[in-house]
Amino acid sequence: MTRGKQKIEAQKKNAEKNQKSKGSQFEARAVALKVSCPICKAQLANQNQLNDHYSSKHPKEKAPAESS
Repeated sequence: MTRGKQKIEAQKKNAEKNQKSKGSQFEARAVALKVSCPICKAQLANQNQLNDHYSSKHPKEKAPAESS
């Protein structure tokens, strides 16, 4: 069992370790959004969302084929 200064230092260390990172999530968003609409430049997560986007936003256009 720790006492005194050791206990306080251990508590601070655990608090820092368990604290969630704050700040922007631009990096995580950039990783998740991999497909973009060539017409309006909207970023989407996958090909299915791109197909849905085309059917609702660009109904006269044909959705591009999957590029992978």
